Amino acid sequence: MWERIYRMLVKEFIQVLRDPRMKALIFVMPVIQLIMFGYAVTTDVDHIKTAVCDLDKSPQSRALIERFTASGYFTVVDSTDRPERLGELLDRGQATIGIQINRGFADDLKSGRQAAIQTLVDGTDSNTGTVAMDYAQRITREFSRARVGPGELDQPAPPQTEPIELRSRAWFNPDLKSRYFNVPGVIAVVVLLISLLLTAMAIVREREIGTMEQLMVTPIRSFELILGKTLPFVLISFIDVLVVTAIGVSWFNVPIHGSLALLLFGAGLYLMSTIGIGLFISTISQTQQQALMSSFFFYLPAVLLSGFMFPISNMPEPAQWLTYLNPLRYFLVIIRDIFLKGSGWDILWPQFAALAALGTALLTMSSLRFKKRMA
Repeated sequence: MWERIYRMLVKEFIQVLRDPRMKALIFVMPVIQLIMFGYAVTTDVDHIKTAVCDLDKSPQSRALIERFTASGYFTVVDSTDRPERLGELLDRGQATIGIQINRGFADDLKSGRQAAIQTLVDGTDSNTGTVAMDYAQRITREFSRARVGPGELDQPAPPQTEPIELRSRAWFNPDLKSRYFNVPGVIAVVVLLISLLLTAMAIVREREIGTMEQLMVTPIRSFELILGKTLPFVLISFIDVLVVTAIGVSWFNVPIHGSLALLLFGAGLYLMSTIGIGLFISTISQTQQQALMSSFFFYLPAVLLSGFMFPISNMPEPAQWLTYLNPLRYFLVIIRDIFLKGSGWDILWPQFAALAALGTALLTMSSLRFKKRMA
């Protein structure tokens, strides 16, 4: 039995590595996707396009504008003397936020009166708009705490005793870099796509060229055939896991605080599910085009219902129930917790158990359907 399985393994590796398109899918596509998505998928908001209308033109108003630009969050793309110009720039998408400083701004500060400035924010992208307003409020609040009288610009005001002092500290990601959170997620998403396409398309391709029928008339058993067809894709997908993880650590400088062995164990359970889904897709597809479309039909909902882009707790309750059938949901928790928190088995065992159960069920169901298709 093992001799026949070994021969199947050798045949699959030769057949896969002989095809230039498959080699590109295995070795080139994951690297390109990780690098591209690693830079593109970010929730950090900086260099916000800013339009300024300074009607006061005082040292104090200029100092406030300098505070905005020096923060690194805002980039002034237009300065105008016409307030209506701010609305025009927002309408055209040439600015995300407009700041208007009215006449008398410096006089109000010197006399101790409340000085008001207006910010207009493009709310089309609610996340960017909310973050931009938060940054603007924080910079304005810090500026208002400084002395702004003649000769005292930007010097600290006398200390005041406040009843409560809030001291915040972010654990696991002290600098709150979104890349540390997103890159491990991108690794999981890339592995899902590659293992799905690799399994589904390779088996369907063999059916298209007629070699599957030749295998069916040989003495090989159906169990041996399934094992011989899936093991190569598991090994190749495992290599992809190692490659994209190494790139995530070395290229993006994302640290792994937990056990690499535990991460690879979780990846193995994860691949059980993804290979099982790919095997199932191969049983319902007649052509490689159908396999490709079916893979993406599963892939997009799997990503959206995994917590990769949106918190699962914010989804409607029916959608939350669907996520329990999604292997990506569990592996995202595993890979992010191992990367960022250094979590161990005592914390992550429910995710491992869920992946093991889901992978066993998917592989069993797909194998039974594959046997039925061969009969």
